[in-house]
Amino acid sequence: MHKDQLLQCHKSIVPYIHNTPILTSRLINTIIGAKVFFKCENFQRMGAYKIRGATYAILQLSDAQRAKGVVTHSSGNFAQALSLAAHSLGVTGHIVMPTSAPQVTKIGVQEYNGLIYECEPTLTARKATADEIAQKTGAIFIHPSNNLDVIMGQGTAAIELLETHPDLNAVFCPVGGGGLIAGSVLAAHYFGADCDVLGGEPFEADDAYRSLKSGKIEQNDTTNTIADGLKTVLGDKTFPIIKEHVHSIVRVTEAEIVSAMRLIWERMKIIVEPSSAVALAALVRDAKNHPNRYQDQKIGIIISGGNVDLKNLPF
Repeated sequence: MHKDQLLQCHKSIVPYIHNTPILTSRLINTIIGAKVFFKCENFQRMGAYKIRGATYAILQLSDAQRAKGVVTHSSGNFAQALSLAAHSLGVTGHIVMPTSAPQVTKIGVQEYNGLIYECEPTLTARKATADEIAQKTGAIFIHPSNNLDVIMGQGTAAIELLETHPDLNAVFCPVGGGGLIAGSVLAAHYFGADCDVLGGEPFEADDAYRSLKSGKIEQNDTTNTIADGLKTVLGDKTFPIIKEHVHSIVRVTEAEIVSAMRLIWERMKIIVEPSSAVALAALVRDAKNHPNRYQDQKIGIIISGGNVDLKNLPF
């Protein structure tokens, strides 16, 4: 993927997305010792950055392919993202969701005219159900993260951040399936000026951290984390980009995630989901462990989303 492709991607999705605000907090700047700029994708359409990649992936299909619809499997934000993107572009969205998916997400999918197919809460069942729908309907499968068009789309949040603040020293992203950080690191590579990209990941689902260390895609034995958007693992499209370009991944505890989430809610007065708070938690932890690392620097954080089940808050 080169610079022109990313620019073309951004240009093509602009009519379908919001250029989300960039916020700051004096208190958080003081805690870190740096100027921190939050790219607030919690204000994005459907409440998360994932509408970017979903929209671009559908736009890349031919008219004949679009006529047959699209299908994905997701229990969270990509389910809503693909539903809304498909609806905006006049395409049928088939969404495979595990029975364990939050009710609030299912309601969102239905509001965006997505067709829900429930399955057992295992990756095997999700894949099998999606394959079955693709065979029956001819719908094109779009993976939530491990798809090059999706990756490019997700990188447009960082492009917008760097257009406003071209002199950022680093950008922090949460890491789940790797689509956001892979897209962001490509954006930083082409549009930043010596800008490092770092990932934040829970200790309870640290496959990306271990993958970066071992040089191959690692799995998670357990995913006992509040950051439910980060339970997925890297894929063969996201990992090579991360391996080549990502500076490092900082792991955080569940208590640190809750603390960062609370800090954003209380001090910035915005609603963010636990997965989003992981990026700030990683910056806070790294700044604490290396007191002079970020001194007087400019740091970007991608706030990935704000879709929270308000009946199930950690505080």
